[in-house]
Amino acid sequence: MNSPPYLFDRREFIATVAALGLLSRSGAGWALPAADAAIPEPPWLAQEPWPTVNAVLAHLLPAGEGVLGAEQINAIGYLHTTLTTPGADDGQRARMLAGAERVSALAQTGFGKPFNVLGAEQRETVLRTLEGQRGGQSWLSALLNYLLEALLADPVYGGNPDGIGWAWLQHQPGYPRPPAAKRWYRLTPPIRRRSKAT
Repeated sequence: MNSPPYLFDRREFIATVAALGLLSRSGAGWALPAADAAIPEPPWLAQEPWPTVNAVLAHLLPAGEGVLGAEQINAIGYLHTTLTTPGADDGQRARMLAGAERVSALAQTGFGKPFNVLGAEQRETVLRTLEGQRGGQSWLSALLNYLLEALLADPVYGGNPDGIGWAWLQHQPGYPRPPAAKRWYRLTPPIRRRSKAT
């Protein structure tokens, strides 16, 4: 049975991201743009499941020569904002957090350590094991989607700090850009009034 078309292969995903950055360039010797300042580590990042999720994101999209990594695009900040703000999809949040718990359990079972302290080969083993389990590939695919969003979304949503992803891709964002007060999850949904029975 073929995998659904929305599921990504990690190597294909990394190649796609790298290609996005290279397509708009001619010649060699270019460097990645730098964010204006280092992003301070938020307190929630020290509490599970976020260290595990952050380590998975970094493993799925490692920084390389000419390639932005998950840390540089603040993928964990974007994902945390997306999953924890009012109006977020409760079902998606529950699925993502449950997947992180499975990763933690596999790391402890296989290596007796938290996932975020494992080496690259051990992390790969854990994620390949998860991939072979029911729902594992779908969970990893969802993380890859979030990585792309963190790379391309407006910085107001937590990822792509200082437009580093846009600069890397030489992308000009559309205008007007969303102000912080009008991010989608801050907008109050319209109140639906029930029509009175006649």
